[in-house]
Amino acid sequence: MNIRRIFAVGFIFVCTAIAWFVLGQALTLRTQASHQKLGVEVAGNWGTPMAQRHPVIYYIAPTHARPQQNIQPNRSVIRVKLQYDPKKKGLLWYRTYKVDFDAQYEIINRTPIRQTFYIDFQLPAEGVRYDKFSLTIGEKASTQTPVQGRITESVILGPGEEVPLHITYWAAGMDRWDYHFGEQPRVQDFQLAMETDFDEINIPAGTESPTSREQLTPSGWKLDWTYSDVIGARSIGMDMPAVVNPGPVATRITFFAPVSLLFFFTVLLIMSIVRGAGLHPMNYFFLAAGCFAFQLLFAYLVDLVPTMAAFSIAAVVSLLLVN
Repeated sequence: MNIRRIFAVGFIFVCTAIAWFVLGQALTLRTQASHQKLGVEVAGNWGTPMAQRHPVIYYIAPTHARPQQNIQPNRSVIRVKLQYDPKKKGLLWYRTYKVDFDAQYEIINRTPIRQTFYIDFQLPAEGVRYDKFSLTIGEKASTQTPVQGRITESVILGPGEEVPLHITYWAAGMDRWDYHFGEQPRVQDFQLAMETDFDEINIPAGTESPTSREQLTPSGWKLDWTYSDVIGARSIGMDMPAVVNPGPVATRITFFAPVSLLFFFTVLLIMSIVRGAGLHPMNYFFLAAGCFAFQLLFAYLVDLVPTMAAFSIAAVVSLLLVN
């Protein structure tokens, strides 16, 4: 192996590395363009991250310094079912889900006089389709249309009188689901039961951990948040399971490919010098072409078939070319 052949092998390596860099940049731009275009479409069809807020209940006291007097529900029993249903668009997976929300609240008039109580319920996200939506106060079903994502109803209660508030809906969202207490300083007699059809439980940072959990099925959990009397309760949330996005995976593999080829060529050069049986630079060229074929075919197939299938096909083809 003379110096000219070593320089020729180095030139082949540099050219192959440049080709990988160009392919990696193309994958990066393709992934970004796909996310900018298809991300908006997915959000339009499936919604955005959903954040359900605790209902705001209040009455008006004209003689107080602050006329709007907020009260807490006497009791809150909430059931949430999350069905994970990720969608693949282009080179990216989107962590979409369906949510079945069912909440029962009890409102009680603790004042000594008859009061009109107002219930302000904010929908978790605007521009989202809500199936089977129902807001019922006692026996009265609300027919109000949301205004800026809010529905406001009223009910008149005598001293000590109570009335149930029942809210249900089906909706779809993306990435995570949250339940916020808003500016409520104190939460009493609160229960939230969440059922999932996935086993990868990820509680977002800054939210409360469940007070109890039970694995219902090999791929599903039941999580409970039970508060008897809590001051400063934080939000409740659930992140959808992580998915392997083929676009970023293909990009990272492509950018790191020159490292493996450098080690491969280095071992071949050392072995050829030690054994005195040098390979012709054209042999290195075909080896580099076979390695490059893996990333090229993988980048093409990853948009058409599952990631592992694309990896397997590209690996087999690359091995056949190298051999």
